[in-house]
Amino acid sequence: MDTEIARTKRTHVGISTFERVLVGIDGSPESVEAAHQAAALAHGPVTLLAAYDLVRGLVGGVGPATPAMVDEAALRATAEQRLELARDALAGTAALKVGEGRAWDLLLHEIDRAGSTLVAVGSHGHSRPVGILIGSTATELIHKAPCSVLVARTALGAFPSRIIVGLDGSEESLAAYDVADGLALRFGARLIPIVACLEDDIEPDAIQQRVARQVRSVFNHPVEALVSASAESDLVVVGSRGLRGLKALGSVSEQVAHQAAASVLIVRAAS
Repeated sequence: MDTEIARTKRTHVGISTFERVLVGIDGSPESVEAAHQAAALAHGPVTLLAAYDLVRGLVGGVGPATPAMVDEAALRATAEQRLELARDALAGTAALKVGEGRAWDLLLHEIDRAGSTLVAVGSHGHSRPVGILIGSTATELIHKAPCSVLVARTALGAFPSRIIVGLDGSEESLAAYDVADGLALRFGARLIPIVACLEDDIEPDAIQQRVARQVRSVFNHPVEALVSASAESDLVVVGSRGLRGLKALGSVSEQVAHQAAASVLIVRAAS
């Protein structure tokens, strides 16, 4: 049985998720796609952030201790140009920020500074093990961001028009449902709630009663069910149990974010 406190928390997450949106821009088409999608979902201001890394930008060196000539002005100018191009693609409706350092560090700092409720990045197609190995920005944010995370992939048409949401009866998944349901109402999108289970501890009929909507019951592991369903959607919405760092490795939300064919929105309450 839902408690009033639980319903209030879910409602707050559903309303606040798109209030202050931050997007990482690296000059790639994927990051511009992330900006487009984040701007479409936003209820409030959108900020685009680009990073230039002096270590990775070294000429003739392999690390910070290696003597080399670094043209910081040129690196910063390139980052600023990428931001301008991304903002132009959004019809000039976003604030711009640029900084030196690793992209995920700067994004996490800005989330804390500005109280961002959603951070968005483009997916470059890295699998989870590769993402962990190279420290991709998406992987770092999935593990460490205190707010909701959008991992964007190219949408084949109006976004969002087909939304999948994973349900397991937990308050986190119900909060994700509230967000997905709100988006479906805003955009006139088709919403498909999926309940995937291999055990008897999840009851699709009970979950269906709680959301008052027909759900699709799938006898499969949640990750496999949602990844498979992502082929018929442009947005997959999943809840987060608040796991961070190493504890997040192997979580359903983390695996779906890396493996889905569509964009993935991991819904979590901002700290």
